[in-house]
Amino acid sequence: MTPATATPAATPVTATTFDRDALEHLLAASAMPAWVGDRRRAAFESLQTLALPNRRNENWMRTDLRLFKPQAWGLSPRPAAGSVAPEGLLADAIASGAATADSVFDDSAHSVADTSLAGRLVSLDGHVLREDLDPALAKRGVLFGAAENVLAEHGDTLKAHWFSVIDSQCDWFAALHAAFHRASAVLYVPAGVKLAEPLHVMSAIGDGGVDTSHVLVVLGEGAEATLLTETAGGGAAGKTAGGFHCGGTEIVVGRGAFLRMVNLQNWNTGVWHFARQKAVVHENGRLQWTLGALGSRVSQVAQDVALVGRNATAQVNGVMFTEGRQHLVYNTLQHHEAASCKSDLLYKGALQDRSRLVWRGMIKVDKAAQKTDGYQRNDNLMLSNEARADSIPGLEIEADDVRCTHGATSGRVDAEQIFYAQARGLTADEAARLVVAGFFQQVFDRITILPVREALARAIGSRIRRVS
Repeated sequence: MTPATATPAATPVTATTFDRDALEHLLAASAMPAWVGDRRRAAFESLQTLALPNRRNENWMRTDLRLFKPQAWGLSPRPAAGSVAPEGLLADAIASGAATADSVFDDSAHSVADTSLAGRLVSLDGHVLREDLDPALAKRGVLFGAAENVLAEHGDTLKAHWFSVIDSQCDWFAALHAAFHRASAVLYVPAGVKLAEPLHVMSAIGDGGVDTSHVLVVLGEGAEATLLTETAGGGAAGKTAGGFHCGGTEIVVGRGAFLRMVNLQNWNTGVWHFARQKAVVHENGRLQWTLGALGSRVSQVAQDVALVGRNATAQVNGVMFTEGRQHLVYNTLQHHEAASCKSDLLYKGALQDRSRLVWRGMIKVDKAAQKTDGYQRNDNLMLSNEARADSIPGLEIEADDVRCTHGATSGRVDAEQIFYAQARGLTADEAARLVVAGFFQQVFDRITILPVREALARAIGSRIRRVS
């Protein structure tokens, strides 16, 4: 499949307020089963009783929401005919032919050939513009596409999973998302089916646009799949109307299944970004979850992994880069609920200008989760004197036969490294890029999808300026 070249909308859109009338209009226009509407209404009733999170909440105490005005946002109208969404980094990297379909997941891959996507879904301002799936996969029972269509035809298959993983009433943003989700995506892979090629979901907004999309991924027993999700568009901070994203991701990895999941947050710098993301991994299931955080004005993300079956494993990789006055907060949870499970989290961030990065991680081990092996680490590299990083690792252990380790570091670029590189003919900017590339290499080495690894490296490299 050849991705279509596209650019974000340049003019602001006019939104419909998030109120009861908007919800009923959304329900009337929806083809989803009645039980979806019931859950939307229940979430809306919860929304009416909730206020915006405040700094008395541990996860929100480092986020200033005083400039966020809820009444300024609502469901965006359908884009004009012919509107297109940004193509994004990930689909372009895969489709450009960085590796063959058989070797795209191999660290040692070095051949160059065409690699297609097994399916794509593209939305703009909360409206689906494109969805497709390889017909051969559809014949094998794979479901992929807009939730509107998938749930209308296969609601009984997915009812037990839809909004069952994340808590839709934990705060104002979660309830808003549960009530007003739109342009959502579903991937369901039946037991034993293994997908050789990745699928891609792009959620984009124009200047002043709103996205409330939801992603549900369900892998049956012994299934394998790779899903790339990314965001793009919106306006620039202080110059345009910006944008608002309020989303959610739910992942269910069945017994013996293996999911490679990539989330790239690449909004423009005027976008408010709020998301809840959670994965549940069953017995002998494996999850490799890679997160890239490059954009937005303010991000507040909760990323949870629950290991609920014996011998379940999860590897979580985070790559973050901030600039200007960006403020990104990521709260992670590795919840060991069953025995003999392993979780391994590595987040690395680089900050320049006056940006701020907050990571708050927790490994929670239940009493029944004996033989747990849990690890988390966060490293930050400061590229300016005005940048700030907060790293807050934590352990909550109820079992008595475990191995849990955590750590965090923050530091500035070594001036001698910059001098050494410049003494050998590099400019100050080139020297900074070289140092930052070396800093991120450890986490890049853990990303087994070669084109994704290279795309992230290029995206970060293009943003780096000399160290101040």
